Parts: sequence; structure tokens; C-alpha cells
Amino acid sequence: MPLDLARRLTGRERTHAADRLLGMTLAFVAGATNAGAFLAVRQYTSHMTGILSSLADAVVLRAWAVALSAVGALVSFLVGAAVCALLVNFGHRRQWRSVYATPLLLEALLMLLFGVLGARLAHIAGLFVPLTIMLLCFMMGLQNAVITKISRSVIRTTHVTGMVTDLGIELGRLLYMNAPDAGLLPVRADRTRMRLLASLLLAFFLGGVLGAIGFQRLGYAATIPLAITLGALSVVPAFDDLTASWQEH
Repeated sequence: MPLDLARRLTGRERTHAADRLLGMTLAFVAGATNAGAFLAVRQYTSHMTGILSSLADAVVLRAWAVALSAVGALVSFLVGAAVCALLVNFGHRRQWRSVYATPLLLEALLMLLFGVLGARLAHIAGLFVPLTIMLLCFMMGLQNAVITKISRSVIRTTHVTGMVTDLGIELGRLLYMNAPDAGLLPVRADRTRMRLLASLLLAFFLGGVLGAIGFQRLGYAATIPLAITLGALSVVPAFDDLTASWQEH
């Protein structure tokens, strides 16, 4: 990946084009991670709506083990988003170039660790599955919070329900027949936003397909290319900060 491209995608200075490309990349990673996680532990790790619903069902059915697992997943996603906010605010106060790259670098390291050690730890009965779910939910919360803060809540990478809803709203505006003599402002669809939402959904879907294929063929090692991708996106601004720090001292 060219160094300048990495700086544009995850650096402090932002453009709409960089936000879109980063959002698509992270949506792809989220889709691949989500699909691979389902094959590994039979649970989606970015679907907080479903997890909260499963918690409600488990409480009613008194399935306390399932309920505890759902709570762990929800808390992990929440903590991941909170850690992202802490890192970003800390970086902003210190004028880091890697203010947005730091959370992605952390995600890359955790994903690489999971890909390398996953197969060795899978035999630990009763412990590996809940820990895996919590780790992956933490990473999804971390990643979703990054692009949410970068885009000021315009782009999400794991909240597919919201993306489909927004796309449906814009489609309704596109199909609306404006009366020529209504005397009101015409209803207009935001075609740029429609293209963005469609591209995010497509990236998530393609990531899911390739993630499922990769896990079937490679097992836990299928997450290593995803970790490398995130690392390549985030390491350049982080290295720039280290270089600047060395020069100051």
C-alpha cells in the first residue's frame, strides 16, 4: 500500500473520499470477521440487535449461560467503542497524526493474535468460545467507533440494519412523484449518500463471502490477512508520530 494512501485513509487530515474508502475497507473487514466468527463459534459478533434479543429470550427461558454470554458480548462491544473514544481523544489532545490509526492498529494486533493462536486455544473447552465472542465483539465495537467518529456518525461499518434503513429512505425519496404545482420544495434523493450506502453494503457482503470461504479453507489463520490489511492502513501515521517524537528529543 503506498505510504501517501495510508496517510490519507487513517491520518488526522480527512477528506470525504478518504472517509468513503476507509469505510468500505472497514465494512469489508467487518463482514469477513462476522462471517468467520459465525463459522468458528456459531454467533455473529457485530449484531448487537440480535444479541440483545437473545439476552431477553434467555432471561425469560432462564438460560443463564446464554444470558451471561450475551451480556459479555454486549459489554465487550461497548468497551471497544469506549476504548476507541479514549484513544482518539487522547490523540487529539496531543495532536497525533495517528489519532484515528491507533485504534485500528490495536484491532490489527488483536486480530493477528487471534489468527495465530486461535487454533491452539480452540481445544480449551468451555472457555475458548465465550472469550472469542468477547474479543471479536470488542474489536467490532472499536472499529465501528473509529469510522463513526471520523465521519461524524455518517458512516457505520457493522450497523447493517441502519444502512439498509437509510438506503430505503433515500430510495423512497427517489421514487416520490413531486406534484408540479404543489408550491412546496420538491422531494429529492441524496444520490451521493445512496451510492455510499450501497457500496458499504456491498463491501460488507463481499467481506462476508470471502471471510466464510477463508475460514472454511484456512481456519483461524483466515483472519491474518485482515490483520495485515488493518496494520497496513494504520502503521504509517503511527510511524510518523514515532519519528516526530524522536526528532523532538
